[in-house]
Amino acid sequence: MRFMNKYRTAVLTLTLTLSIAAASGCVDQHPSPAASPDGGLLAAEAYRLIATSRAAVEICDRLELELAGRPALEGLPARYEDLPETGSPMAPDFEAIKLLNPTEVVGPDTLESDLAPGFANADIPATFLNLRSVAGLYESIEYLGEKYGKGEKARALVEEYHAVLERLEAAKTGKESPTVLILMGLPGAYIECTQNSYVGSLIEMGGGINVVSDPVEDFVSWNTEALLELDPDVILRTAHALPDLVADMFAKEFAENDIWRHFRAVQEGRVYDLDYTIFGMSANFRWPEAFDQMAEIFYGEDAS
Repeated sequence: MRFMNKYRTAVLTLTLTLSIAAASGCVDQHPSPAASPDGGLLAAEAYRLIATSRAAVEICDRLELELAGRPALEGLPARYEDLPETGSPMAPDFEAIKLLNPTEVVGPDTLESDLAPGFANADIPATFLNLRSVAGLYESIEYLGEKYGKGEKARALVEEYHAVLERLEAAKTGKESPTVLILMGLPGAYIECTQNSYVGSLIEMGGGINVVSDPVEDFVSWNTEALLELDPDVILRTAHALPDLVADMFAKEFAENDIWRHFRAVQEGRVYDLDYTIFGMSANFRWPEAFDQMAEIFYGEDAS
């Protein structure tokens, strides 16, 4: 799905190519690897893997995979700091990637519709990982672990995931589920997150009921009057990027757009700004922290 026009306009104004697309067909993340000495498809010296987003890089780091290139982002794991840069996650440099002669490039499937044609035109093998949910994150871990001989590490990560899930299920048992409206913004525009988005999936896993739903789309752009009729208990606000500017945008919107004062959540002071590094576009390993924050917001207590 592509962001609505008002959102794309804000993105272009900021010179960011941040259009988001739903994948029509995600990669098979349960391949049958060919035999090799390390149990995976290829030994480390036989593959040249590139990750194009922070989330993809973090998965590779947890699996201790070697990379041939990495996105132009700050704060990536130290093991990848000196690698050649391949452009931003939303606008990869296909020429630079091609020169690195990759055997596979991995990135999030939220960008597949926008980026797949470029990879295909450059004859670059690209795999788009399902990072729209925590479950998809661990399916991606299993895929890469199995393919590159890191099955044991992948299984350990999946076991940790299920252990945390059990704790979280126990923490929310017997508690009343609040209804929640989730807004994601860039300066000058915002959209609503459905249950198909990563943040939407987090809210539902944490016990909230998302008031905005769609059978297909990750994000929608409904008018404020329609949102008012949904009468959410809680309003959550997060950012795709530039969080300080987004916070200013939301503050201005809620102060100057008179309709927001009619929302019960606003009247009761139940509007919360989330950490976009945790509640972002793609699943990441800080997801347990999200549940601790949601437990405090939804139930007034820690989930741990």
